[in-house]
Amino acid sequence: MADMPDMPDVAVPSLADMQHWTWVLGRAQQMVLEQGLDVAGKALPPIPGVTDPDTVARARDFWADSLGLWQRMLTGEAPAAAETPEQARDKRFKDPRWRENPVFDWIRQSYFLLSDQMLAQVEAVQGVDDKQREQLRFAARGFLDAMSPSNFPATNPEVIEKTIETGGENLLKGLHNMLADLGRGQLTHTDAGAFEVGRNLAMTPGKVVLRTDLYELIQYSPTTESVLAVPLVIFPPWINRFYILDLTPEKSFIRWAVEQGITVFMVSWRSADASMKDVVWDDYIAAQIAAIDTVRALLDVPAAHVIGYCVAGTTLAATLAILAARGEAAKVTSATFFTAQVDFEKAGELLHFVSDEQLALLDSVTKDGFLDGRYMAAVFNQLRGRDLIWNYVTNNYLLGKDYAPFDLLHWNGDTTNLPATWHRQYLTDLYRDNLLSKAGALSALGTPIDLGKVATPSYIQAGREDHIAPPESVWALMRLFVGEKRFVLAGSGHIAGVVNPPAAQKYQYWLNPVPVESLADFVAGAVETKGSWWPDWIDWLRARDSATVVANGARIPGHGAIAALGDAPGDYVRAR
Repeated sequence: MADMPDMPDVAVPSLADMQHWTWVLGRAQQMVLEQGLDVAGKALPPIPGVTDPDTVARARDFWADSLGLWQRMLTGEAPAAAETPEQARDKRFKDPRWRENPVFDWIRQSYFLLSDQMLAQVEAVQGVDDKQREQLRFAARGFLDAMSPSNFPATNPEVIEKTIETGGENLLKGLHNMLADLGRGQLTHTDAGAFEVGRNLAMTPGKVVLRTDLYELIQYSPTTESVLAVPLVIFPPWINRFYILDLTPEKSFIRWAVEQGITVFMVSWRSADASMKDVVWDDYIAAQIAAIDTVRALLDVPAAHVIGYCVAGTTLAATLAILAARGEAAKVTSATFFTAQVDFEKAGELLHFVSDEQLALLDSVTKDGFLDGRYMAAVFNQLRGRDLIWNYVTNNYLLGKDYAPFDLLHWNGDTTNLPATWHRQYLTDLYRDNLLSKAGALSALGTPIDLGKVATPSYIQAGREDHIAPPESVWALMRLFVGEKRFVLAGSGHIAGVVNPPAAQKYQYWLNPVPVESLADFVAGAVETKGSWWPDWIDWLRARDSATVVANGARIPGHGAIAALGDAPGDYVRAR
């Protein structure tokens, strides 16, 4: 890096300049103080948020702190402002010049000061309920993330240096990246050519043994001489491709489960098109029941273990309730839920997207009967805009960096389309109106849904930092189900909290051996274990039924009564 040009030095002010600016700062402080006293002394009733004492005090402090920043930059005499731990860890300002160069230090601290002031003003707004205040917080955080000086070439020291060093080639390359993203209608997060389904993703050997208009059913080849007699059927979310559970071999939950001696079946949902405009929730519930029945018949077993991830877990809860109402609960030996919600009262920031205005926007972009998956990708990016939007604007648009290969982000950008009718029903009935948590408020397949009838042994996993299915929301399964339940709180979030192979030795999980009534009580008495929760799950699964059978005949894909239709990962996962 020795050949890189140094950033231009800031000229040292002369004595006359320092005297002038000292007078300006002193006069400004006097004006602020006089205005504050003048407002406080008036007899007119204060205007909330404008001239009330708390707002005036915040404004006075803001200007005083702003002038202090000016003074430090110009004279170097004022002490540096204390940083919060969050500000010190902020990756946007990791370059040392944000602190070492007086100008950029002033820009950075001014941004933090403005951010603190705006967020404090949101907290002080009167006459709004908790929901409205959280919407204001979300909007303010999004605005502040977008306005960060790190996002603009003229106020980012690293971008300025790169532009000088390359003669502007970084900006041209970044413009190329931006235009390519505009052309495809989606932000790029990773090297597009680094991964391919079937080549280095979704590589666990198996066969497609069933194909319907809604899903393919994949059976994976055994790698052990004997397997658990009870097979496992996995229902991934149809909002994304199933191979989040079958990434590179070292991260694959499916491969690991097969190696533990489980006969694994995976549902691969079809990405929606105009022909699926009438698909509703009943169809997905019927598909789950049909997949379970197909596996039971194929292997000649009375029941199966099931897993439901995210929205497929929400649907699995309804499926279990319908099976219970029909007297068919015995078809399922156990149910595992990965970050699944059934009570949406505390469903987190996605609740901001179910207003009448948002639903009207949804209607306007689903004229062909399906929602383009790029819209959903944009929504999820907004939930973590600093990491999933502006980080890439800076690195790949402004600095012109190459995209790094990352299997999880490749999966994240591999979007699926959603049936419009069902997706709107999902947002209104579940997110907005929270009907699933109310016994009998919803029906499917002609049967009222009452989650209080579900007595199936359940393993319920939540992610501590999950922003899509917050742990408080996932905990509702513990309250609504009446059967045996085991709750595990995993480190990290919606994806990494689930996809955490034992060999990686990452994160941790918490269990509480004592029955408790709330998540807060669970956390207070929880015992932390380092590493993955997968071994705990497999021990729990074996405890439900430890019987084994030889892995031959129908346990080998294509060797049973159903002929194989093709190799895993199938056709639907590749369809665009």
